[in-house]
Amino acid sequence: MGDKDTRRLFWVVIAGVVLYVLLDAVAQLLPPHYSPIRDAESDLAVGPYGYVMAINFLNSGLLSVVFLYALGKFVAMPGELASPGAGGRFRTGSLALWVWGVGAILLAIFPTDVPATPVSWHGAIHLVVAILAFIGGALGTLLLSLRFSESHTLRGAKGVALAIAVLSVVLLFVLLGSSGSRIGGLTERLFLGSVLLWITYVSAYLAWHSKALRGSGPPS
Repeated sequence: MGDKDTRRLFWVVIAGVVLYVLLDAVAQLLPPHYSPIRDAESDLAVGPYGYVMAINFLNSGLLSVVFLYALGKFVAMPGELASPGAGGRFRTGSLALWVWGVGAILLAIFPTDVPATPVSWHGAIHLVVAILAFIGGALGTLLLSLRFSESHTLRGAKGVALAIAVLSVVLLFVLLGSSGSRIGGLTERLFLGSVLLWITYVSAYLAWHSKALRGSGPPS
């Protein structure tokens, strides 16, 4: 896969994020009208129109997988990394973000329970997967951002990417502390938005800049 094809994949990722926002808004507007401030986003997958949010979970997972695939292809391009061992250091962050992406797909397969009802087996799986996915998202964005200086192209994106990643980590701790509270739904949405913002920013940066920066060779 060449540079041009890889850049196209990043545009596909951006389109997936836009679709995520649209589907999330649609799911929020449909009955039974769960509160976006209080209720978890997973609650939108419960009810007569729950399939909309289930589709969005799949969309979130797939766009994350496509992003990781494209990022892996990009950093593997000849001359992109500053040192031969840098590729291995990218893998740890990528693995954590894989947990986020695969977790989103599993959330669609194992739906949560209707609020105020006993926890079912699939509801318990949903909860565990969600926690692991959230940790993977925050940790993955942070670890990858810290390694961007080892890429000739991505070093220019490190400052903004790292700021968003740190925000994701902070929001994750806030989310874990506010789970079940009156603002639990809001903090969860802010956290999810921060991870998707990171993916969108990195995708847009590479889609716009990778060809131009690589065209003249690695900077000295």
